Amino acid sequence: MASQLKRRPQQTPDLSTPLYPRLEENLTAIKQTLGNPQDLIVRTFSIDNTSLTCAVVCFDGLVDSDLINDKVVKHIQLTLPASGKKLPPPGEEMLTFLLREVLSTIEVKLESTFEAMYDRVLAGDTALFVDGTAQTIVIDSRGWQTRTIDEPVSEGLVRGPREGFTENIRDNTMLVRRRVRDVQLRFDTMNVGRRSKTDLIIAYMQDIANPALVQEVKRRLATIDVDEVEESGFIEQWIEDDFLSPFPQCQVTERPDKVASALFQGRVAILLDGTPMGLIVPVTFSMLLHSPEDFYERWIVGTLARLLRYVAAFLAVFSPALYVALVTYHPGLIPSDLAFSIAATREGVPFPAFVEALLMVATMELLQEAGLRLPKPIGQTVGIVGGLVIGESAVSAGLVSPVMVIVVALTAIASFAIPAYNLALTFRMIRFVVMFAAAIFGLYGVVLMFVAIFIHLANLTSLGVPYLTPFAPQLLNDWKDLLLRAPVTFMRKRPETGQPKDHIRMKTGDAP
Repeated sequence: MASQLKRRPQQTPDLSTPLYPRLEENLTAIKQTLGNPQDLIVRTFSIDNTSLTCAVVCFDGLVDSDLINDKVVKHIQLTLPASGKKLPPPGEEMLTFLLREVLSTIEVKLESTFEAMYDRVLAGDTALFVDGTAQTIVIDSRGWQTRTIDEPVSEGLVRGPREGFTENIRDNTMLVRRRVRDVQLRFDTMNVGRRSKTDLIIAYMQDIANPALVQEVKRRLATIDVDEVEESGFIEQWIEDDFLSPFPQCQVTERPDKVASALFQGRVAILLDGTPMGLIVPVTFSMLLHSPEDFYERWIVGTLARLLRYVAAFLAVFSPALYVALVTYHPGLIPSDLAFSIAATREGVPFPAFVEALLMVATMELLQEAGLRLPKPIGQTVGIVGGLVIGESAVSAGLVSPVMVIVVALTAIASFAIPAYNLALTFRMIRFVVMFAAAIFGLYGVVLMFVAIFIHLANLTSLGVPYLTPFAPQLLNDWKDLLLRAPVTFMRKRPETGQPKDHIRMKTGDAP
């Protein structure tokens, strides 16, 4: 037994090894390296009246089997002999002949090493081997099942496109190209993950995006050195400027219309295969409070919606803390009638205001998490019914006051009004810190936390762009699309946030 444990494992061919001229040696090496799995398809065939032997290697479930049968195997076995053409001798000439005159597929490529061949076959392509040559023809035959294009789940709109990204990166690039029909659109491709080798695309407009920004994005992506990259969240955490900051430094979206709009602004989009969530960089605080629907409605409606979101952002962070501070330390700042009403409702409550608020806010967070993890048909029901039942029961039992339930409900509604889910998560975390400051220092603690948050935001950057742009530094031209959403005819220049090469986006118009 000891001798068996010490026995060295069977050596497999080095991935960088060139392919062998003999077909059998290549097939043996492939089976040995891959462990001869059940989903590995190795189909050997020959051409009538010739000594030529070929083989196709692919994975079941990753390829379009009809394409391989009709356009490759059947085409070589039946069409080639029936054509009456004089066939070249086996070897390099035969491989070139098949590549140029026989195969009718669109995308084909010659590879000469095991590593390059494995990368393509494991991604869903098919390798065609010909006996007597140390090269293989790799055929694009990807045909796995994908999710259909559907409405975005995390970014719903009343007015706007109903198309969202899918897990297939080719579907996503198609959705972007449908909206950006410009020869300057660039899709730079790279692989991330040493073992997963996930496809990643960097999208930008060559004549608009700042070249320094594009190069910085590529430099940061090139430093990724992990085994696998399963979701765009890995990319976001790797390329962000400050990993200690709770604020998101990349804009996450599954809407192709939002990506197209960002490209026309001179920003860069990152699309990863296997996830419907794309990334847009750089991002500022104000951008996370904007919604595509702001431009799909008239400017007055869009402006009102934006102002409401800024109010909602303030309430989502500070409303429980203000309640704690006013009730505990500064009841004199509350109007007399309201103060007497709050005091009457709090009569018999056994907890101080801070503990009361902490329990209710924590319960609200638990209900939100429970609603997300449960199946969709019952998730919303649990969130709504659970909140009503727990709130009513807590008031009836005298554990919390009715005013506290109203404050928590207002906080929850304000959180739901934030367009960016990752920013809403940040507000949920900061809310607890502000509550602790209010419980210790009262309104002074709330003001100190407000100042501290904005000091942090003033020092934060996203791909080198200040996070509070265009507030600080002030870019007056970008104020047309900040708190207010000016009429479309007034916004003749692109935002200066990303320092685009081409600043003009509207050549004509009567507006100044």
